[in-house]
Order: sequence, then C-alpha cells, then structure tokens
Amino acid sequence: MNIGVLGGTFDPVHSGHLLIAEKARLKLKLNLVIFVPAGQPYLKSSREITPAFHRVEMVKRAIADDANFELSTVEVDRNGPSYTVDTIEALQRRLGSGTSMYFLIGWDSLEEIHEWHEPARLVKLCKLVAVTRPGLKKPDLKSMESFISGITNNVVWLDIDPIDISSSDIREKVARGISIHGLVPESVERYIKKNKLYRN
Repeated sequence: MNIGVLGGTFDPVHSGHLLIAEKARLKLKLNLVIFVPAGQPYLKSSREITPAFHRVEMVKRAIADDANFELSTVEVDRNGPSYTVDTIEALQRRLGSGTSMYFLIGWDSLEEIHEWHEPARLVKLCKLVAVTRPGLKKPDLKSMESFISGITNNVVWLDIDPIDISSSDIREKVARGISIHGLVPESVERYIKKNKLYRN
C-alpha cells in the first residue's frame, strides 16, 4: 500500500493543499493521502499559530467529501514539538510494515531539510515528494548528499503548475476584510467567518 502524507500548520488549509494532494495521489498511484496538522512546529515558533482544534476542524471539513483523503491528529495529540520523523514512524506503525510512505514537501522546505530533526533517519523511512513552489529553483540534491546521505535516491519530483496560494496571504486578506472565496473550500470559508478567525 502506498500512502501519501501531507503535513503543515494548515492555518488555514486551502485549495492549493487539496490540489497538491490530489495530483500526488494520481501521479504516484497513492491509495490514500493523510493530512497531518502540526501540533507545535518547532521551526515556526516565532509566529503565533491558531489553536490546534480550529486547524484540525478546518482540515476535517475540507476533506470530508473525499474518501481518498484522511485526517490524522497524531501531531496535535503529542506533547512538545512536532517532528516529522516521529510522525512518519507513528503512521508506519499504525499502517504496518508493508506500507510505503511518501511525504509531500515543497521545494522551499526541501532546501531547509538539513535543519529538521534527524533528516537522515527521515529519508530512510519514506520517500520525499518534492512539490514545485512558485518563484523557486529546483533544489540541488547532490549538494545536500554530503550532510544527508541517501537523499538523492529518496526524492521524487512532483512537477506541477505552481500554485500561488498561501495561508499567510489568506490570513492577511481576512484581516483586511477581503474575500477569500475560491482560495479555501466553502466549508472552511464558513468556519473562518463563524469563528472570527484571523481578524485583527
């Protein structure tokens, strides 16, 4: 069984996340894509993040009608910082040793993966699916090999048309009273409005 994992703060989850997950599912013939909202992402500690229960609820609503997508709260249920390597291990244990894991990651995050917690162990546990990000050049895997042995053979390139939607832009639009219609699923748009999220 081939399982995709899409992690992130999802603050909020948006249409770009869903499109990336679907394109990865089809191209890599994944049986399922699991969305994993981050608990306490240790590399984003400088920004105040919306409480986890809101972010989980938005993901739940966004994927409710798609049987190919699943929500995991493995990170928000865990105390302390969220480490991707621990998440992949936890999902692998739950799904069984016969499962091949594919972790979806943007080009920008791939460039910074040497700053992650135990990146060398991560690339042994799963394939990294590198997703095109607008305005960025393709990361040089050969230069990364010197500090993460084996990464060259564990990256799958997912070349798609760049998706120019960001959670930070959505938060800013909401704060300024600008419509986010089409940038997020309608169920997420209603949830943000009802709970008065991202307002200054």
